[in-house]
Amino acid sequence: MSNVATGARRAIHTPSLKPGTRIATALAVLVAQVGLAIPAVLNGLFQEDLHTTSSQLTWISDAFLVPVTLLELTFGVLGDLFGRKRLLIGGSLLMAVGELLSVLTPGVQGSNTAAIATLWTGQALTGIGAAVLFPTTLAMVAAGTHTAHDRAKGIAIWAAALSSGGFISPLLGGLVTKLSWGSEPTASWRWAFLAVGVLAVISALVAFTAQNSSAPQGRSLDWPGQITIAMSLFALLFAVIQGANGGWSDAWVIGGFVVAVVFFILFVAAERRSSAPLLRLDLFRNNAFAVNSIITVVGMFAFLGTAYATSIRLSAIQAFSPMETAVAFVLLQGFALVLMPLTARVIHSFNPRWALGGGFLLIGAGDLWISTHSVADLSILPIIAPLALVGVGFAFALSSVTAVAVNTVPNHLAGMASGTTSQLRDFGFTLGPAVIGAVALSKAASEIQGAIASDPGLRSAVDGFSKSAPPSVAGAVQSGPLGANAIPGNPLKDAAFHALDHAYSLGYVVCGVAALVAAVLAVAALRGAADKPLVTTESLTD
Repeated sequence: MSNVATGARRAIHTPSLKPGTRIATALAVLVAQVGLAIPAVLNGLFQEDLHTTSSQLTWISDAFLVPVTLLELTFGVLGDLFGRKRLLIGGSLLMAVGELLSVLTPGVQGSNTAAIATLWTGQALTGIGAAVLFPTTLAMVAAGTHTAHDRAKGIAIWAAALSSGGFISPLLGGLVTKLSWGSEPTASWRWAFLAVGVLAVISALVAFTAQNSSAPQGRSLDWPGQITIAMSLFALLFAVIQGANGGWSDAWVIGGFVVAVVFFILFVAAERRSSAPLLRLDLFRNNAFAVNSIITVVGMFAFLGTAYATSIRLSAIQAFSPMETAVAFVLLQGFALVLMPLTARVIHSFNPRWALGGGFLLIGAGDLWISTHSVADLSILPIIAPLALVGVGFAFALSSVTAVAVNTVPNHLAGMASGTTSQLRDFGFTLGPAVIGAVALSKAASEIQGAIASDPGLRSAVDGFSKSAPPSVAGAVQSGPLGANAIPGNPLKDAAFHALDHAYSLGYVVCGVAALVAAVLAVAALRGAADKPLVTTESLTD
Protein backbone atom coordinates (compact mmCIF):
# COMPACT_ATOMS: atom_id res chain seq x y z
CA MET A 1 0.00 0.00 0.00
CA SER A 2 1.35 3.45 -0.90
CA ASN A 3 2.28 6.05 1.70
CA VAL A 4 -0.45 8.33 0.32
CA ALA A 5 -3.09 5.66 0.79
CA THR A 6 -1.78 4.83 4.26
CA GLY A 7 -1.79 8.49 5.26
CA ALA A 8 -5.30 8.94 3.89
CA ARG A 9 -6.57 5.95 5.85
CA ARG A 10 -5.04 7.27 9.06
CA ALA A 11 -6.69 10.63 8.50
CA ILE A 12 -10.07 8.97 7.94
CA HIS A 13 -10.03 7.42 11.40
CA THR A 14 -9.50 10.67 13.29
CA PRO A 15 -12.32 11.53 15.73
CA SER A 16 -15.45 13.16 14.35
CA LEU A 17 -15.95 16.89 14.83
CA LYS A 18 -17.37 17.55 18.30
CA PRO A 19 -19.60 20.54 19.21
CA GLY A 20 -16.77 22.15 21.20
CA THR A 21 -14.51 22.04 18.16
CA ARG A 22 -17.22 23.47 15.90
CA ILE A 23 -17.71 26.39 18.29
CA ALA A 24 -13.97 26.95 18.80
CA THR A 25 -13.14 26.96 15.08
CA ALA A 26 -16.12 29.16 14.18
CA LEU A 27 -15.28 31.70 16.89
CA ALA A 28 -11.58 31.75 15.97
CA VAL A 29 -12.14 32.38 12.25
CA LEU A 30 -14.75 35.04 13.09
CA VAL A 31 -12.27 36.87 15.34
CA ALA A 32 -9.53 36.59 12.69
CA GLN A 33 -11.84 38.11 10.07
CA VAL A 34 -12.93 40.92 12.42
CA GLY A 35 -9.25 41.70 12.98
CA LEU A 36 -8.66 41.72 9.22
CA ALA A 37 -11.55 44.04 8.41
CA ILE A 38 -11.51 46.48 11.34
CA PRO A 39 -8.63 48.78 10.17
CA ALA A 40 -10.47 49.67 6.95
CA VAL A 41 -13.52 50.71 8.99
CA LEU A 42 -11.41 53.12 11.07
CA ASN A 43 -9.41 54.83 8.30
CA GLY A 44 -11.14 58.17 8.79
CA LEU A 45 -10.35 58.20 12.51
CA PHE A 46 -6.72 57.16 11.91
CA GLN A 47 -6.28 60.02 9.46
CA GLU A 48 -7.85 62.57 11.79
CA ASP A 49 -6.07 61.44 14.96
CA LEU A 50 -2.65 60.35 13.68
CA HIS A 51 -2.39 62.74 10.69
CA THR A 52 -1.47 59.89 8.36
CA THR A 53 -0.41 60.21 4.77
CA SER A 54 -2.21 58.11 2.17
CA SER A 55 0.68 55.62 2.07
CA GLN A 56 0.78 55.29 5.87
CA LEU A 57 -2.96 54.73 5.93
CA THR A 58 -2.71 51.99 3.30
CA TRP A 59 -0.01 50.18 5.24
CA ILE A 60 -2.04 50.10 8.47
CA SER A 61 -4.36 47.59 6.81
CA ASP A 62 -1.58 45.94 4.82
CA ALA A 63 0.58 45.47 7.93
CA PHE A 64 -2.12 42.93 8.87
CA LEU A 65 -2.78 41.50 5.42
CA VAL A 66 0.79 40.89 4.29
CA PRO A 67 1.78 38.44 7.08
CA VAL A 68 -1.57 36.70 6.67
CA THR A 69 -0.90 36.10 3.00
CA LEU A 70 2.76 35.15 3.50
CA LEU A 71 2.44 32.72 6.40
CA GLU A 72 -0.75 30.69 5.95
CA LEU A 73 1.01 27.83 4.13
CA THR A 74 3.66 27.74 6.87
CA PHE A 75 1.13 27.48 9.68
CA GLY A 76 -0.73 24.79 7.76
CA VAL A 77 2.47 22.74 8.01
CA LEU A 78 3.03 23.55 11.69
CA GLY A 79 -0.51 22.47 12.54
CA ASP A 80 0.01 19.18 10.73
CA LEU A 81 3.31 18.57 12.54
CA PHE A 82 2.64 19.73 16.10
CA GLY A 83 -1.14 19.63 16.49
CA ARG A 84 -3.78 22.14 15.46
CA LYS A 85 -5.24 22.75 18.92
CA ARG A 86 -1.97 24.32 20.09
CA LEU A 87 -2.01 26.63 17.10
CA LEU A 88 -5.66 27.53 17.68
CA ILE A 89 -4.85 28.69 21.21
CA GLY A 90 -1.54 30.33 20.28
CA GLY A 91 -2.94 32.18 17.27
CA SER A 92 -5.76 33.67 19.33
CA LEU A 93 -3.36 34.79 22.07
CA LEU A 94 -1.00 36.35 19.52
CA MET A 95 -3.92 38.31 18.07
CA ALA A 96 -4.72 39.55 21.59
CA VAL A 97 -1.11 40.71 22.09
CA GLY A 98 -1.08 42.52 18.74
CA GLU A 99 -4.36 44.29 19.45
CA LEU A 100 -3.11 45.33 22.91
CA LEU A 101 -0.03 46.88 21.31
CA SER A 102 -2.30 48.70 18.83
CA VAL A 103 -4.35 50.05 21.76
CA LEU A 104 -1.13 51.43 23.27
CA THR A 105 -0.34 53.50 20.15
CA PRO A 106 0.85 56.85 21.52
CA GLY A 107 -0.80 60.12 20.69
CA VAL A 108 0.75 62.41 18.10
CA GLN A 109 2.89 65.25 19.40
CA GLY A 110 4.75 66.69 16.44
CA SER A 111 5.96 63.77 14.32
CA ASN A 112 3.66 60.77 13.99
CA THR A 113 6.52 58.33 13.32
CA ALA A 114 6.41 56.58 16.72
CA ALA A 115 2.63 56.26 16.67
CA ILE A 116 2.53 54.81 13.15
CA ALA A 117 5.40 52.40 13.89
CA THR A 118 3.60 51.13 17.01
CA LEU A 119 0.32 50.67 15.16
CA TRP A 120 2.02 48.91 12.23
CA THR A 121 3.83 46.55 14.62
CA GLY A 122 0.63 45.78 16.52
CA GLN A 123 -1.25 45.04 13.33
CA ALA A 124 1.59 42.88 12.00
CA LEU A 125 1.49 40.74 15.17
CA THR A 126 -2.29 40.52 14.90
CA GLY A 127 -1.91 39.48 11.26
CA ILE A 128 0.51 36.70 12.20
CA GLY A 129 -2.07 35.43 14.71
CA ALA A 130 -4.76 35.49 12.04
CA ALA A 131 -2.41 33.67 9.65
CA VAL A 132 -2.38 30.88 12.23
CA LEU A 133 -6.16 30.78 12.62
CA PHE A 134 -7.42 30.85 9.02
CA PRO A 135 -5.80 27.59 7.81
CA THR A 136 -5.86 25.88 11.21
CA THR A 137 -9.62 26.25 11.68
CA LEU A 138 -10.40 25.02 8.17
CA ALA A 139 -7.99 22.05 8.54
CA MET A 140 -9.67 21.08 11.84
CA VAL A 141 -13.07 21.11 10.14
CA ALA A 142 -11.77 19.01 7.24
CA ALA A 143 -9.97 16.54 9.51
CA GLY A 144 -13.02 15.97 11.71
CA THR A 145 -15.66 15.48 8.99
CA HIS A 146 -15.77 12.15 7.14
CA THR A 147 -19.04 12.14 5.21
CA ALA A 148 -20.40 14.46 2.55
CA HIS A 149 -23.18 15.69 4.84
CA ASP A 150 -20.87 16.46 7.78
CA ARG A 151 -18.23 18.03 5.54
CA ALA A 152 -20.77 20.30 3.83
CA LYS A 153 -22.27 21.35 7.17
CA GLY A 154 -18.84 22.03 8.68
CA ILE A 155 -17.68 24.12 5.74
CA ALA A 156 -20.95 26.09 5.65
CA ILE A 157 -20.61 26.93 9.36
CA TRP A 158 -16.96 27.90 8.90
CA ALA A 159 -17.75 30.11 5.89
CA ALA A 160 -20.68 31.75 7.70
CA ALA A 161 -18.46 32.54 10.70
CA LEU A 162 -15.77 34.06 8.46
CA SER A 163 -18.32 36.15 6.60
CA SER A 164 -19.98 37.25 9.85
CA GLY A 165 -16.68 38.76 10.95
CA GLY A 166 -16.84 40.95 7.85
CA PHE A 167 -20.07 42.67 8.89
CA ILE A 168 -19.38 42.70 12.64
CA SER A 169 -16.33 44.90 11.98
CA PRO A 170 -18.20 47.94 10.57
CA LEU A 171 -20.86 47.60 13.26
CA LEU A 172 -18.10 47.63 15.87
CA GLY A 173 -16.44 50.57 14.14
CA GLY A 174 -19.72 52.46 14.12
CA LEU A 175 -20.28 51.87 17.81
CA VAL A 176 -16.83 53.07 18.89
CA THR A 177 -17.31 56.41 17.17
CA LYS A 178 -19.86 57.13 19.90
CA LEU A 179 -17.16 56.76 22.56
CA SER A 180 -14.18 58.91 23.48
CA TRP A 181 -10.70 57.91 24.62
CA GLY A 182 -9.80 60.18 27.51
CA SER A 183 -10.03 63.76 26.29
CA GLU A 184 -9.52 62.82 22.62
CA PRO A 185 -12.78 61.85 20.86
CA THR A 186 -10.91 61.17 17.61
CA ALA A 187 -8.83 58.51 19.38
CA SER A 188 -11.89 56.33 19.99
CA TRP A 189 -10.58 53.85 17.41
CA ARG A 190 -8.55 52.29 20.24
CA TRP A 191 -11.77 50.92 21.74
CA ALA A 192 -12.28 48.83 18.60
CA PHE A 193 -8.85 47.20 18.93
CA LEU A 194 -9.49 46.61 22.62
CA ALA A 195 -12.77 44.87 21.79
CA VAL A 196 -11.07 42.63 19.20
CA GLY A 197 -8.36 41.79 21.75
CA VAL A 198 -10.97 40.73 24.30
CA LEU A 199 -12.69 38.56 21.67
CA ALA A 200 -9.31 36.97 20.87
CA VAL A 201 -8.76 36.08 24.55
CA ILE A 202 -12.23 34.52 24.70
CA SER A 203 -11.41 32.58 21.53
CA ALA A 204 -8.23 31.23 23.17
CA LEU A 205 -10.18 30.08 26.23
CA VAL A 206 -12.86 28.38 24.11
CA ALA A 207 -10.11 26.69 22.08
CA PHE A 208 -9.16 24.61 25.14
CA THR A 209 -12.43 22.69 24.60
CA ALA A 210 -11.49 21.72 21.02
CA GLN A 211 -10.18 18.30 20.06
CA ASN A 212 -6.69 18.05 18.63
CA SER A 213 -5.80 16.77 15.17
CA SER A 214 -2.60 16.49 13.13
CA ALA A 215 -1.22 14.81 10.02
CA PRO A 216 2.59 14.73 10.33
CA GLN A 217 3.23 12.03 7.74
CA GLY A 218 5.03 13.40 4.70
CA ARG A 219 5.30 16.90 6.18
CA SER A 220 8.33 18.97 7.19
CA LEU A 221 9.20 22.60 7.74
CA ASP A 222 10.78 22.81 4.24
CA TRP A 223 12.78 25.98 4.86
CA PRO A 224 13.79 26.56 1.20
CA GLY A 225 10.12 26.43 0.17
CA GLN A 226 8.99 28.71 2.99
CA ILE A 227 11.67 31.33 2.38
CA THR A 228 11.27 31.48 -1.40
CA ILE A 229 7.45 31.66 -1.42
CA ALA A 230 7.47 34.28 1.35
CA MET A 231 9.97 36.42 -0.58
CA SER A 232 7.99 36.03 -3.81
CA LEU A 233 4.64 36.96 -2.27
CA PHE A 234 6.07 39.85 -0.25
CA ALA A 235 7.74 41.32 -3.32
CA LEU A 236 4.54 40.95 -5.34
CA LEU A 237 2.34 42.52 -2.65
CA PHE A 238 4.87 45.33 -2.11
CA ALA A 239 4.86 46.08 -5.83
CA VAL A 240 1.06 46.06 -6.09
CA ILE A 241 0.52 48.18 -2.96
CA GLN A 242 3.28 50.69 -3.76
CA GLY A 243 2.25 50.81 -7.41
CA ALA A 244 -1.21 51.88 -6.33
CA ASN A 245 0.29 54.73 -4.28
CA GLY A 246 3.42 55.80 -6.14
CA GLY A 247 2.89 54.81 -9.76
CA TRP A 248 3.55 51.63 -11.73
CA SER A 249 6.68 52.97 -13.47
CA ASP A 250 8.56 53.50 -10.20
CA ALA A 251 11.85 51.57 -10.11
CA TRP A 252 11.00 49.99 -6.74
CA VAL A 253 7.67 48.75 -8.09
CA ILE A 254 9.23 47.25 -11.24
CA GLY A 255 11.96 45.70 -9.10
CA GLY A 256 9.32 44.20 -6.83
CA PHE A 257 7.66 42.42 -9.74
CA VAL A 258 11.02 41.12 -10.99
CA VAL A 259 11.97 39.80 -7.52
CA ALA A 260 8.54 38.15 -7.20
CA VAL A 261 9.01 36.23 -10.46
CA VAL A 262 12.58 35.16 -9.63
CA PHE A 263 11.70 33.83 -6.17
CA PHE A 264 8.59 32.10 -7.47
CA ILE A 265 10.76 30.19 -9.95
CA LEU A 266 13.12 29.32 -7.08
CA PHE A 267 10.11 28.15 -5.02
CA VAL A 268 8.95 25.80 -7.78
CA ALA A 269 12.49 24.42 -8.11
CA ALA A 270 12.78 23.92 -4.34
CA GLU A 271 9.44 22.13 -4.10
CA ARG A 272 10.31 19.77 -6.95
CA ARG A 273 13.50 18.71 -5.15
CA SER A 274 11.99 18.43 -1.67
CA SER A 275 11.02 15.01 -0.31
CA ALA A 276 8.44 16.66 1.98
CA PRO A 277 7.44 19.91 0.22
CA LEU A 278 5.55 22.81 1.72
CA LEU A 279 3.17 22.54 -1.23
CA ARG A 280 2.89 19.42 -3.37
CA LEU A 281 2.91 20.77 -6.90
CA ASP A 282 1.21 17.64 -8.17
CA LEU A 283 -1.96 18.87 -6.48
CA PHE A 284 -2.28 21.28 -9.41
CA ARG A 285 -2.43 18.34 -11.82
CA ASN A 286 -5.89 17.84 -10.37
CA ASN A 287 -8.09 19.93 -12.68
CA ALA A 288 -10.60 20.79 -9.97
CA PHE A 289 -7.94 21.96 -7.50
CA ALA A 290 -5.99 23.96 -10.11
CA VAL A 291 -9.01 25.71 -11.65
CA ASN A 292 -10.54 26.31 -8.22
CA SER A 293 -7.29 28.01 -7.14
CA ILE A 294 -7.54 30.48 -10.03
CA ILE A 295 -11.23 31.05 -9.30
CA THR A 296 -10.40 31.73 -5.65
CA VAL A 297 -7.94 34.53 -6.45
CA VAL A 298 -10.06 36.14 -9.18
CA GLY A 299 -13.37 35.79 -7.32
CA MET A 300 -12.11 37.01 -3.95
CA PHE A 301 -10.41 39.95 -5.70
CA ALA A 302 -13.81 40.82 -7.17
CA PHE A 303 -15.61 40.56 -3.85
CA LEU A 304 -13.23 42.57 -1.68
CA GLY A 305 -12.76 45.09 -4.47
CA THR A 306 -16.54 45.51 -4.32
CA ALA A 307 -16.46 45.93 -0.55
CA TYR A 308 -13.65 48.50 -0.84
CA ALA A 309 -15.44 50.50 -3.54
CA THR A 310 -18.63 50.45 -1.45
CA SER A 311 -16.77 51.70 1.62
CA ILE A 312 -15.23 54.61 -0.34
CA ARG A 313 -18.55 55.42 -2.03
CA LEU A 314 -20.53 55.62 1.20
CA SER A 315 -18.01 57.00 3.69
CA ALA A 316 -15.51 59.10 1.72
CA ILE A 317 -17.67 60.37 -1.17
CA GLN A 318 -21.22 60.46 0.22
CA ALA A 319 -20.09 61.14 3.82
CA PHE A 320 -22.31 58.53 5.46
CA SER A 321 -21.66 57.78 9.13
CA PRO A 322 -19.89 54.51 10.08
CA MET A 323 -23.19 53.04 11.30
CA GLU A 324 -24.91 53.92 8.00
CA THR A 325 -22.00 52.42 6.09
CA ALA A 326 -22.29 49.26 8.21
CA VAL A 327 -25.69 48.56 6.61
CA ALA A 328 -23.92 47.89 3.31
CA PHE A 329 -21.55 45.38 4.91
CA VAL A 330 -24.39 43.55 6.61
CA LEU A 331 -25.89 43.11 3.15
CA LEU A 332 -22.58 42.08 1.60
CA GLN A 333 -21.60 39.50 4.23
CA GLY A 334 -24.63 38.76 6.38
CA PHE A 335 -26.29 36.41 3.89
CA ALA A 336 -23.62 33.75 4.46
CA LEU A 337 -24.98 33.39 8.00
CA VAL A 338 -28.66 33.59 7.05
CA LEU A 339 -28.32 31.13 4.16
CA MET A 340 -26.01 28.68 5.96
CA PRO A 341 -28.50 25.74 5.98
CA LEU A 342 -29.19 26.26 2.26
CA THR A 343 -25.53 26.58 1.25
CA ALA A 344 -24.71 23.41 3.20
CA ARG A 345 -27.46 21.53 1.37
CA VAL A 346 -26.43 22.88 -2.02
CA ILE A 347 -22.72 21.97 -1.75
CA HIS A 348 -23.75 18.54 -0.40
CA SER A 349 -26.44 17.65 -2.93
CA PHE A 350 -25.52 19.43 -6.16
CA ASN A 351 -22.57 19.80 -8.47
CA PRO A 352 -20.37 22.41 -6.71
CA ARG A 353 -19.42 24.09 -9.98
CA TRP A 354 -23.01 25.29 -10.45
CA ALA A 355 -23.05 26.85 -6.98
CA LEU A 356 -19.68 28.46 -7.73
CA GLY A 357 -20.73 29.71 -11.15
CA GLY A 358 -24.09 30.93 -9.89
CA GLY A 359 -22.55 32.68 -6.89
CA PHE A 360 -20.02 34.62 -8.94
CA LEU A 361 -22.65 35.37 -11.59
CA LEU A 362 -24.76 37.07 -8.89
CA ILE A 363 -21.72 39.04 -7.68
CA GLY A 364 -20.95 40.18 -11.24
CA ALA A 365 -24.56 41.17 -11.90
CA GLY A 366 -24.73 43.11 -8.63
CA ASP A 367 -21.50 44.98 -9.38
CA LEU A 368 -22.60 46.00 -12.87
CA TRP A 369 -25.97 47.09 -11.46
CA ILE A 370 -24.35 49.30 -8.79
CA SER A 371 -22.10 50.89 -11.43
CA THR A 372 -25.20 52.40 -13.08
CA HIS A 373 -26.20 54.33 -9.92
CA SER A 374 -24.59 57.74 -9.46
CA VAL A 375 -23.33 58.86 -6.05
CA ALA A 376 -25.17 62.13 -6.70
CA ASP A 377 -28.21 60.36 -5.23
CA LEU A 378 -27.12 60.72 -1.58
CA SER A 379 -29.04 57.67 -0.39
CA ILE A 380 -28.19 54.03 0.16
CA LEU A 381 -31.63 52.90 -1.04
CA PRO A 382 -30.80 52.58 -4.79
CA ILE A 383 -27.95 50.16 -4.11
CA ILE A 384 -29.58 47.97 -1.44
CA ALA A 385 -30.92 45.44 -3.96
CA PRO A 386 -27.63 45.05 -5.92
CA LEU A 387 -25.65 44.83 -2.66
CA ALA A 388 -28.00 42.06 -1.52
CA LEU A 389 -27.42 40.30 -4.85
CA VAL A 390 -23.65 40.45 -4.27
CA GLY A 391 -24.12 39.22 -0.70
CA VAL A 392 -26.20 36.20 -1.74
CA GLY A 393 -23.66 35.37 -4.44
CA PHE A 394 -20.79 35.60 -1.95
CA ALA A 395 -22.57 33.22 0.45
CA PHE A 396 -22.65 30.48 -2.19
CA ALA A 397 -19.26 31.30 -3.74
CA LEU A 398 -17.30 31.27 -0.46
CA SER A 399 -18.76 27.96 0.73
CA SER A 400 -18.36 26.33 -2.68
CA VAL A 401 -14.80 27.47 -3.39
CA THR A 402 -13.76 26.21 0.05
CA ALA A 403 -15.59 22.90 -0.38
CA VAL A 404 -14.02 22.15 -3.76
CA ALA A 405 -10.53 22.90 -2.38
CA VAL A 406 -10.71 20.59 0.65
CA ASN A 407 -12.69 17.84 -1.07
CA THR A 408 -10.41 17.35 -4.07
CA VAL A 409 -7.38 16.27 -2.01
CA PRO A 410 -6.76 13.34 0.37
CA ASN A 411 -7.80 13.97 3.97
CA HIS A 412 -4.21 13.68 5.25
CA LEU A 413 -3.40 16.72 3.06
CA ALA A 414 -6.15 18.81 4.69
CA GLY A 415 -3.59 21.14 6.27
CA MET A 416 -1.84 21.74 2.97
CA ALA A 417 -5.13 22.27 1.10
CA SER A 418 -6.48 24.56 3.85
CA GLY A 419 -3.29 26.63 3.93
CA THR A 420 -3.23 26.94 0.15
CA THR A 421 -6.92 27.89 -0.06
CA SER A 422 -6.61 30.44 2.75
CA GLN A 423 -3.49 31.94 1.19
CA LEU A 424 -5.09 32.25 -2.24
CA ARG A 425 -8.28 33.71 -0.77
CA ASP A 426 -6.43 36.33 1.24
CA PHE A 427 -4.11 37.10 -1.68
CA GLY A 428 -7.22 37.92 -3.71
CA PHE A 429 -8.55 39.95 -0.78
CA THR A 430 -5.29 41.93 -0.64
CA LEU A 431 -5.28 42.61 -4.38
CA GLY A 432 -8.89 43.87 -4.41
CA PRO A 433 -8.48 47.23 -2.60
CA ALA A 434 -4.98 47.85 -4.04
CA VAL A 435 -5.96 47.36 -7.68
CA ILE A 436 -9.40 48.99 -7.50
CA GLY A 437 -7.94 51.91 -5.56
CA ALA A 438 -5.21 52.36 -8.19
CA VAL A 439 -7.68 52.19 -11.09
CA ALA A 440 -10.12 54.60 -9.45
CA LEU A 441 -7.44 57.09 -8.35
CA SER A 442 -5.87 57.16 -11.80
CA LYS A 443 -9.19 57.78 -13.54
CA ALA A 444 -10.32 60.41 -11.03
CA ALA A 445 -7.03 62.32 -11.21
CA SER A 446 -7.13 62.25 -15.02
CA GLU A 447 -10.71 63.54 -15.11
CA ILE A 448 -9.98 66.33 -12.62
CA GLN A 449 -6.91 67.41 -14.56
CA GLY A 450 -9.01 67.44 -17.73
CA ALA A 451 -11.65 69.61 -16.04
CA ILE A 452 -9.00 72.09 -14.87
CA ALA A 453 -7.34 72.23 -18.30
CA SER A 454 -10.62 72.85 -20.12
CA ASP A 455 -11.98 75.52 -17.73
CA PRO A 456 -9.80 78.65 -17.29
CA GLY A 457 -12.06 79.90 -14.49
CA LEU A 458 -11.64 76.70 -12.53
CA ARG A 459 -7.88 76.73 -13.13
CA SER A 460 -7.64 80.25 -11.76
CA ALA A 461 -9.74 79.35 -8.73
CA VAL A 462 -7.56 76.30 -8.02
CA ASP A 463 -4.39 78.41 -8.24
CA GLY A 464 -5.88 80.85 -5.72
CA PHE A 465 -6.86 77.99 -3.38
CA SER A 466 -3.54 76.12 -3.65
CA LYS A 467 -2.08 77.39 -0.40
CA SER A 468 -4.70 75.54 1.66
CA ALA A 469 -5.41 72.68 -0.73
CA PRO A 470 -3.43 69.44 -1.08
CA PRO A 471 -0.35 70.00 -3.29
CA SER A 472 -1.42 67.81 -6.20
CA VAL A 473 -4.53 66.51 -7.88
CA ALA A 474 -3.60 62.93 -6.98
CA GLY A 475 -2.99 64.04 -3.40
CA ALA A 476 -6.34 65.80 -3.35
CA VAL A 477 -8.18 62.71 -4.52
CA GLN A 478 -6.38 60.51 -2.00
CA SER A 479 -6.46 62.72 1.05
CA GLY A 480 -9.60 64.80 0.43
CA PRO A 481 -12.08 65.20 1.75
CA LEU A 482 -13.56 65.95 -1.66
CA GLY A 483 -16.87 64.16 -1.45
CA ALA A 484 -20.14 65.36 0.06
CA ASN A 485 -18.21 66.75 3.07
CA ALA A 486 -15.51 68.57 1.04
CA ILE A 487 -13.41 71.37 2.48
CA PRO A 488 -15.54 74.55 2.36
CA GLY A 489 -14.59 76.79 -0.54
CA ASN A 490 -12.59 74.11 -2.37
CA PRO A 491 -13.10 74.89 -6.07
CA LEU A 492 -12.45 71.25 -6.94
CA LYS A 493 -15.44 70.06 -4.93
CA ASP A 494 -17.86 69.56 -7.82
CA ALA A 495 -15.25 68.32 -10.27
CA ALA A 496 -13.84 65.86 -7.73
CA PHE A 497 -17.28 64.64 -6.69
CA HIS A 498 -18.19 63.73 -10.26
CA ALA A 499 -14.72 62.37 -11.01
CA LEU A 500 -14.87 60.05 -7.99
CA ASP A 501 -18.38 59.01 -9.01
CA HIS A 502 -17.14 57.93 -12.45
CA ALA A 503 -13.92 56.43 -11.04
CA TYR A 504 -15.59 54.10 -8.56
CA SER A 505 -18.29 53.20 -11.06
CA LEU A 506 -15.40 51.94 -13.19
CA GLY A 507 -14.12 50.09 -10.12
CA TYR A 508 -17.45 48.24 -9.83
CA VAL A 509 -17.26 47.36 -13.53
CA VAL A 510 -13.77 45.89 -13.09
CA CYS A 511 -14.99 43.82 -10.12
CA GLY A 512 -18.08 42.73 -12.04
CA VAL A 513 -16.04 41.56 -15.02
CA ALA A 514 -13.65 39.66 -12.71
CA ALA A 515 -16.61 37.94 -11.00
CA LEU A 516 -18.08 36.97 -14.39
CA VAL A 517 -14.71 35.53 -15.45
CA ALA A 518 -14.71 33.43 -12.25
CA ALA A 519 -18.26 32.28 -13.04
CA VAL A 520 -17.32 31.21 -16.58
CA LEU A 521 -14.24 29.35 -15.30
CA ALA A 522 -16.36 27.52 -12.73
CA VAL A 523 -18.97 26.35 -15.23
CA ALA A 524 -16.74 25.72 -18.25
CA ALA A 525 -13.39 24.60 -16.83
CA LEU A 526 -14.05 22.94 -13.46
CA ARG A 527 -13.80 19.21 -13.96
CA GLY A 528 -12.77 16.10 -12.04
CA ALA A 529 -14.17 15.76 -8.50
CA ALA A 530 -16.18 18.92 -9.01
CA ASP A 531 -18.26 17.28 -11.75
CA LYS A 532 -20.48 15.66 -9.13
CA PRO A 533 -21.89 16.41 -5.69
CA LEU A 534 -19.50 15.99 -2.79
CA VAL A 535 -18.92 12.35 -1.94
CA THR A 536 -17.62 10.74 1.21
CA THR A 537 -14.09 11.40 2.36
CA GLU A 538 -13.22 7.73 1.87
CA SER A 539 -14.09 7.94 -1.81
CA LEU A 540 -12.15 11.15 -2.25
CA THR A 541 -8.98 9.69 -0.76
CA ASP A 542 -8.92 6.31 -2.51
